[in-house]
Amino acid sequence: MPNDLLSGASQTYDASSIEVLEGLEPVRKRPGMYIGGTDERALHHMVAEILDNAMDEAVAGHANRIEVELHEGNAVTVRDNGRGIPVDPHPKFPGKSALEVILCTLHAGGKFSNKAYSTSGGLNGVGSSVVNALSDLMTVQVALNKELYEQSFSRGLPRGPIRKLGPVQNRRGTTVTFRPDPEIFGHQTLKPARLMRMARSKAYLFSGVEIRWKTAVTDADTPAEAVFHFPGGLSDYLTDTLEKATTYAERPFAGKVSFQEKYGLPGSVEWAINWTPMRDGFIHSYCNTVPTPEGGTHEAGFWAAILKGIRAYGERIRNRKADQITRDDMLAGGSALISVFIREPQFVGQTKDRLATEEAARLVEGAVRDHFDTWLAQDPKSAGAILDFLVLRAEERLRRRQEKETARKTATKKLRLPGKLTDCTSKTREGTELFIVEGDSAGGSAKGARDRETQALLPLKGKILNVLGAASAKLNDNSEIRDICEALGVSMGTRFKVDDLRYDKIIIMTDADVDGAHIASLLMTFFFTQMRPLIDKGHLYLACPPLYRLTQGAHRIYVADDVEKEAWLAKGSVGGKGKIDVQRFKGLGEMDAKDLKDTTMNPATRKLIRVSIDEEAPGETGDLVERLMGKRPELRFQYIQENARFVEELDV
Repeated sequence: MPNDLLSGASQTYDASSIEVLEGLEPVRKRPGMYIGGTDERALHHMVAEILDNAMDEAVAGHANRIEVELHEGNAVTVRDNGRGIPVDPHPKFPGKSALEVILCTLHAGGKFSNKAYSTSGGLNGVGSSVVNALSDLMTVQVALNKELYEQSFSRGLPRGPIRKLGPVQNRRGTTVTFRPDPEIFGHQTLKPARLMRMARSKAYLFSGVEIRWKTAVTDADTPAEAVFHFPGGLSDYLTDTLEKATTYAERPFAGKVSFQEKYGLPGSVEWAINWTPMRDGFIHSYCNTVPTPEGGTHEAGFWAAILKGIRAYGERIRNRKADQITRDDMLAGGSALISVFIREPQFVGQTKDRLATEEAARLVEGAVRDHFDTWLAQDPKSAGAILDFLVLRAEERLRRRQEKETARKTATKKLRLPGKLTDCTSKTREGTELFIVEGDSAGGSAKGARDRETQALLPLKGKILNVLGAASAKLNDNSEIRDICEALGVSMGTRFKVDDLRYDKIIIMTDADVDGAHIASLLMTFFFTQMRPLIDKGHLYLACPPLYRLTQGAHRIYVADDVEKEAWLAKGSVGGKGKIDVQRFKGLGEMDAKDLKDTTMNPATRKLIRVSIDEEAPGETGDLVERLMGKRPELRFQYIQENARFVEELDV
């Protein structure tokens, strides 16, 4: 290609064209190669690198306390009471201390061999030096042999030699204070809530360490100070994560195994897992306290142990459907944590998002499997509930696959619909509505009030099953729940897909009394726990039928409750003359079709309430559902006690 076609290219290419980036210049030139980018995640990864070094000291048995402090001005301090970074002169770099070599040289550290650390999160001698390179200011203090040393750096270069500050008593370890460079990260700031969660998770991962948190940057969700120490390790972590959610096992399957004792190798594995209908499944995995969000071989070994164990248990109790369970089924509602400590782990990339050590799969599977078999045998109640749940997930998966195969084989798929459903005539979902109504009598009135083209009706017998904490078999066998799923054209739990919905709006229409409110609560609990995306996407509504009809002469109005009724009676007129006649509707079935249409079903005159979840506090919604609808009556009693003062005294 002619040179003149290379716009902007140099006309000469010789030795002077070759650049050599020295020291930490490559890090500043291409930060993405070392911390994955310059976004908020990378900014907080800087803190993780320094905190991992402190955790390595704790795991190695040389420290039992770590302090993390966020200062004003976007600076952070990490302090441990470990051995302290060596400060004596480095034999290969005359005139430089070991501290300066570690912080100013890539691939310098004490973790290449097994002499200083049997297991560690840092491997390549890169973390601290990268943080130094990307900080406009870093100060390191080392308390060693009752002497305090200090050295400061800026953008990867020392601001002066190491200094001895004088003797110290009752202090040892390393203190690192740094401020991310605005030239690299712009105006992004370290978030106290995110850093506190990071500190707390590290305390869960190693029960032998106490982590003290402190921040001068306050927000509504983060305390100024806190102390994290969890003797129960991952079991405590899982319990706190699931909070008050109903689970299929009363206690999580949790444990810890030393590889030294089982295999004669350094390291260990710790785990905790439970299943719940309250939320989608998740797995958080770690290697040497470093998060591995993309999983890896340790996760593969863990799931292999759980899958083989649950299938073997099903075979022992002669449940032939257990063989259908796959790893994907276990992830449905399965909440798991796994942490391994191994020597010289192999990660994919410097940010260590995925573990690649092949041996980890074998070690973890062998360690977990024996304990899982024993746990299932010792707790048959929990084992049975978990097995039923997983079999249901497998059946849903197989049924969905069969439906897809059938759809591919025929141009028109015959849709199974419940017999009580009165469907609309529209061929598309857009603009259609399904009214879930209370009882056949209400359904009769609604049939005369509906728009046949866009409005469908599904009458229920009465109160549906309270799904919170119910066994999966009960959900699958309940006729009312089955009718709802078939009418909507969807499955429950993690197999639910919004795209499969047959209607645009699902409207709960119950009587305007206590029983009606209870039925509506049960239905909302069902949709919240089994079809949460339906709520998130704005498809679930509550109808607002009136409780009273007030008639005065030829004029009539409808009112929602007693308060509104009394206000009109006090006013003395609803637009007509003479006495106001008050009719209370005992149920929707007592309303004629015209009344029901004008007040509740006609889009032009009705009022609907869209069911939604507070986006800023979604966890609080789950807590409230659990307290009011769960199996623990003491939580409901506590809620009543806490909120009774907000209820006005009623005249009975």
